[in-house]
Amino acid sequence: MTDTRGPQPQYEGYATGPLPGEREPAPGQAGPYHPPQAYPSPPGGTQGGGRPRGPQQGGVPGVGPAQATRKPRTGARTTPRTRKARLRVAKADPWSVMKVSFLLSIALGICTVVASAVLWMVMDAMGVFSTVGGTISEATGSNEGNGFDLQSFLSLPRVLVFTSVIAVIDVVLATALATLGAFIYNLSAGFVGGVELTLAEDE
Repeated sequence: MTDTRGPQPQYEGYATGPLPGEREPAPGQAGPYHPPQAYPSPPGGTQGGGRPRGPQQGGVPGVGPAQATRKPRTGARTTPRTRKARLRVAKADPWSVMKVSFLLSIALGICTVVASAVLWMVMDAMGVFSTVGGTISEATGSNEGNGFDLQSFLSLPRVLVFTSVIAVIDVVLATALATLGAFIYNLSAGFVGGVELTLAEDE
């Protein structure tokens, strides 16, 4: 069998020259090979395969880039968020309302009695009863007898007894009205849903 293709051209690069693995390095490439970079490297050099050395990683030996932690900013301000809750008073317990109103009305009655006693002492020290009582006794007096004695009528024991009676009546009425108001509120809350309150956390 004869070869009819004729003489084939010879490539000098592969026929006469060495293989790519057997070539000697060029005179200008004696150092290690550096791949081309898209951006210039920072002045401080690189560390770990071309990664720039950060300000937190350069001063700690033996700590890799994955283990380094970022320092928080000290000048950052955080605005406190006020939490709010919207609640509804659906029902008022009449028994608890009665107990609370009873204690509050008793405290109010004691304050009324004490305030009346202090007011009577101040007016007596200022001479109001003697002056007004003398005027009334002269206006209501006659030849047969003296007039109305206001100072003996408005004595301290009588004023305290009168004030105590009023305080007891106020205690009974306030307790009864508060309990009745609790029942009425429960009835109205069943129709309209009750009073809604918005509670906010203190800043």
